[in-house]
Amino acid sequence: MTMSFNLATMLRESAASAGADRPLAYFGTHTFTYSEVDANSGRVASALRAAGLEPGDKVAVQLPNVPEFLFAYFGILKAGLVMVPLNPLLARPEIAYQLDDSDAKLVITHAVCIDRAAGAAADAGSLPVYIVGDADARGAKPFGELLQAPDAGLLHPTSSDDTAVLLYTSGTTGKPKGAELSHFQLFMNSTTSGALFGLSADDVSVAVLPLFHVFGLSAVLGNAVRYGASMVLIPRFDANDVLDAIERHQVTVFSGVPTMFSALLQADTTGRDLSSLRAAVSGGASIPGEVIRAFEEKYPNAVILEGYGLSETASTATFNVSADQRKVLSIGRPIWGVELRIMGSDGEPLPPGKANVGEIVLRGHVVTKGYYKNPEATAAAIRDGWLQTGDLAYRDEDGYVFIVDRVKDLVIRGGYNVYPREVEEVLYEHPAVAEAAVVGRPDQELGEEVVAFVALRPGASADTQDIVAFTKERLAAYKYPREIHVVSELPKGATGKILKRELRDQPQ
Repeated sequence: MTMSFNLATMLRESAASAGADRPLAYFGTHTFTYSEVDANSGRVASALRAAGLEPGDKVAVQLPNVPEFLFAYFGILKAGLVMVPLNPLLARPEIAYQLDDSDAKLVITHAVCIDRAAGAAADAGSLPVYIVGDADARGAKPFGELLQAPDAGLLHPTSSDDTAVLLYTSGTTGKPKGAELSHFQLFMNSTTSGALFGLSADDVSVAVLPLFHVFGLSAVLGNAVRYGASMVLIPRFDANDVLDAIERHQVTVFSGVPTMFSALLQADTTGRDLSSLRAAVSGGASIPGEVIRAFEEKYPNAVILEGYGLSETASTATFNVSADQRKVLSIGRPIWGVELRIMGSDGEPLPPGKANVGEIVLRGHVVTKGYYKNPEATAAAIRDGWLQTGDLAYRDEDGYVFIVDRVKDLVIRGGYNVYPREVEEVLYEHPAVAEAAVVGRPDQELGEEVVAFVALRPGASADTQDIVAFTKERLAAYKYPREIHVVSELPKGATGKILKRELRDQPQ
């Protein structure tokens, strides 16, 4: 018999030990204490169950970093339901697909995306919609209704291996897959990764990474709640907003992607007291060594610690622990309880050494139980308990891991994952396009930019800006290509496979 464990226990325990007035979240001029978030999430739990939802049912949550995200997340967990986080930038067809594929029963969204969300909810079977913000929009009910129910102290006795979060991640096959993250998996990740840099109730972190993404959800929100720390909610990254938060709330921990660190480097910090910042966690993409050095020079009390993980690992899988136990340009070593191997093409582990590049495979408490309703994808990704990451790396003699390339053609634009196949499928829908290939090009601000090459159908003509507009209507804002090149034909190998490396190497 599997033991009972609900991830929302983290909130209940921290609320009980923190004292009634300990802040969990700062948002604008408002402060939300642990006891308030605990009570409000309890009301949401009661309301969702009263609405007829049963343990195991899915609730889609499409919110930016606002307090209601916290109420919804822990309310869903307390009720024994499963949260399906959705990016507010998704287009209507993308939302509808994830609602349908996840078997979502209810949608919680925000006024900024109500038109797309309400349309998608209708497409997916007339799902009920609750809205944070303008309550009159598109027939949605106000989120405040969920806070009218009494807090009955519900904490459903879920199994430790039950799915807590169903997180959609794209793949090279185009359609996103729902990675099932369990209660215990998320708990262990927050417990283990937070301990790596000594997170405590005295810490204040910045929550500017989107909470609908695994990095923000697990390594920022999860870590803070696990250790009774506080955090400042910022819905959209702006360097000055982050600096204001650090100064006003004496922030000690900042987590971000490399583009955020670059922006903070360029920001004017004259006259600001930023001495409270002690740790900065970088992930989502490789951070250049020169950015680390310049950042630590500008923020002398802060140490940048780089880690690595995937949606399938509930965030952190490897980490650089401290300034005296890190190697710049490395993603660090596996966290406690995680095994990592570098596998050669013959399926055998490779020894340490820069010349021994292979695929990172992982095993341990961080690994997803699988992809929802997709046994084929699960079997392909997890073999004998080992998660195939698709990332190429080598390991040095001290066990530090260095990523050198990606097996997948993943493009990371501003910290967001863009899978070329998904963009290509949209390009192929354009009536003038015969063939399409999407690659990433280095970009100083965003890390990478999405670039498309298309060959047109015989006799067809198309303006590149019209093709851009076509993709913009069908893809999230961070996915559509800003640059499109029309070519007579795409380079191909002997088997007919498009040679993307040749496209990447073309002069800009």
